[in-house]
Amino acid sequence: MKTKKFYSLMAMLFVAIGLLVVAGCSDKETEENNSNKTNSEASNSEDSATQYPIVIKHALGETVIEEKPERVATVAWANHDVALALGVVPVGFSAANYGVQDESGMLPWTAEKLKALGEENPNIYQDTDGIDFEAISDSNPDVILAAYSGLTQEEYDTLSEIAPVVAYPETPWVITWRDQILFNAKGMGMEEEGKQLIADTEKLIQDKANEFPEIKGKKAAFGMFNATDLSKFYIYTPADPRGELLEELGMEYPESIKAQVQDESSFYIELSAENADALNDAEILIAYGDDNTLKALQADPILGKVPAIKNGTVLIIPDNTPLAAAGNPNPLSIQYTIDEYVSLISEVAKKLK
Repeated sequence: MKTKKFYSLMAMLFVAIGLLVVAGCSDKETEENNSNKTNSEASNSEDSATQYPIVIKHALGETVIEEKPERVATVAWANHDVALALGVVPVGFSAANYGVQDESGMLPWTAEKLKALGEENPNIYQDTDGIDFEAISDSNPDVILAAYSGLTQEEYDTLSEIAPVVAYPETPWVITWRDQILFNAKGMGMEEEGKQLIADTEKLIQDKANEFPEIKGKKAAFGMFNATDLSKFYIYTPADPRGELLEELGMEYPESIKAQVQDESSFYIELSAENADALNDAEILIAYGDDNTLKALQADPILGKVPAIKNGTVLIIPDNTPLAAAGNPNPLSIQYTIDEYVSLISEVAKKLK
């Protein structure tokens, strides 16, 4: 699947009244100098905690970061959201190709974070039909983040002529949201900040799961069905962030589906309708679709016999919407949609007898 960050601004007031203001401003200037010195020392201390060069090994080679990047670019899906979550506005990032409801090329959590960071005119690469190497080069990046991507070796090599590239760990389009953060943060020279972001996101997920105890322990899977062709269907594996997030919310991945996973590095499995019994252990199914999807599934002579489908314990997430895009999570999308997502799962779980 092609499949796709808060600084507060300090304001200073200077009030001038006769000769007294000269002394006041002088005192203020001294305070500012002391403050800037302290901030600079703190920043230098943080930089010194990161040892350069940074070496990142990944599926397409080895990337060396010689010094802290100042200009960060990202390509493919969600990597820009990691940079934004860490307070860094990329000099350029790929347009979102799924779930966007306007002409912005951005999902709502991306737009919201950019606004919070004061960026009104982001540089967006229109590369949904292929990487725009020229636009990326024109943005003059110091590093290119692509931890969640499907880069080919050729694309990686070409991008590497522009700047060091952080690719995926092992398999194209297969990476947990934690590794998305870790790989990209490391490429930015912000590994410790990335670890803190992971901890904060984990706490958010756990706190939200605790609000809905009825979903805990329920066997659930995330899939994709084509209502016009139910001869086959797809289920995302625990290696995929969609399946991983369900487990983090306290739900369990059905053993009957696990038994069908032959390649643990794959992010999905394809099954024929004849293998629909692989879904029998699932108490809850989550799938992309529309108002007709569940009706079509229930009317199907084979899939209609699957307990979750027959009983209607299926959460259909409208296709090509922000919530559907958030099914493949990153720190910003989790924060933006987790209330709605878990609430919807909870409503389905309440139907279970």
